[in-house]
Amino acid sequence: MTDATPLHEHWMARAIELARRGRGPTAPNPCVGAVLVRDGQEVARGWHEQFGGPHAERRCLAHARDLGVDPGQCTLYVTLEPCNHHGKTPPCTEAVLEAGIPEVVVGALDPNPVAQGGAERLQQAGVQVHTRVLEQDCLDLIRDFRIWQTTDRAYCILKMAATLDGRIAARSGRPEAVSSPESFHDVHRLRALADAVLVGGTTFRRDDPSLTCRLADSAGDADAPAHPRDEQQLINNEQPYAVVLTSTLPGTDCEQQLIRKRPRQTVFWTSEEAARSETARALEDIGVRVWGLPHQGPQLDVRAGLARLRRELDGHYLLCEGGGRLATSLLEQGAADELVLYLAPRVLGDEQAVPVFGGRVCQSMAQTINLRLGRYAPSGPDLRLTYYPQD
Repeated sequence: MTDATPLHEHWMARAIELARRGRGPTAPNPCVGAVLVRDGQEVARGWHEQFGGPHAERRCLAHARDLGVDPGQCTLYVTLEPCNHHGKTPPCTEAVLEAGIPEVVVGALDPNPVAQGGAERLQQAGVQVHTRVLEQDCLDLIRDFRIWQTTDRAYCILKMAATLDGRIAARSGRPEAVSSPESFHDVHRLRALADAVLVGGTTFRRDDPSLTCRLADSAGDADAPAHPRDEQQLINNEQPYAVVLTSTLPGTDCEQQLIRKRPRQTVFWTSEEAARSETARALEDIGVRVWGLPHQGPQLDVRAGLARLRRELDGHYLLCEGGGRLATSLLEQGAADELVLYLAPRVLGDEQAVPVFGGRVCQSMAQTINLRLGRYAPSGPDLRLTYYPQD
């Protein structure tokens, strides 16, 4: 049954908060959070921490055992219905039944046909089950998992930072900070999540970016969302791949630091013709990857690059930090699965300043690309907005 009471929503929101800590290390599995509640108090918690490890429900039950808590006197809140099959771990439905939990509140039903059916299994065994509590939030939580289940490509996060009047740079185009230091730190947490970071050719040539993760400190906040490379990058200097989308390849003698310092971690997405050129072969000789993409109309097919990223480099997340034209192209192609916008409380007021999106000619509001707001939160003085395409 569906029973989205305020109390159920409160504890499901807590389970969602926990689930986000596992985003990244759990790929290509979904991130899931679970909370045991007794007499209006959280008494145990757990989340899926890494691929192949115990699921959220089992970690929550293990936490309860460590604390001497009897799950048989509790309600279990879990963001995704307990799995009902043998995979890398036994079915979580069996763990719930063995623990004697009388009531289970589920956020979203499992979209994976192999694993679904857990809620029904629990009901048949006499457990009181409530489903679809904060369902959209729980589905957004596993949007990446659903992309991996239904397509062959990496999940793409589009990051933008803009002033209140929608500008990402002054008319000079110089690379200057738009958002706050807190947002800058948060962006590097996104880079820590990403297997690759994408920019366009103009950004590559004009800004000379390094596209590395530069987190000063990622530890110490027990309630902060965890990301997969936070500790790994700091300790082992592992970095995401740098991806450049451009129709014009640079020579090996160019001054850009991606070519000078990170050739083996750099990938160019370009036209199929350019990928067969002598310039491409010279780049490949120094370790750079050059991938020719087919065209989708006048644009290069970004989804083909996302598929190759997943197939050849085992990349599950790509973060795009390009300019307005590249951002618009991703949205037009349906390649942006998530938009993270840092809105700074600043106004340029210059009509010639660089807009956050660009490259289209529209005569009517009927031509808009429509998005859905998923989350919002402060980021220092800025506002961090997370949008998803309207499915």
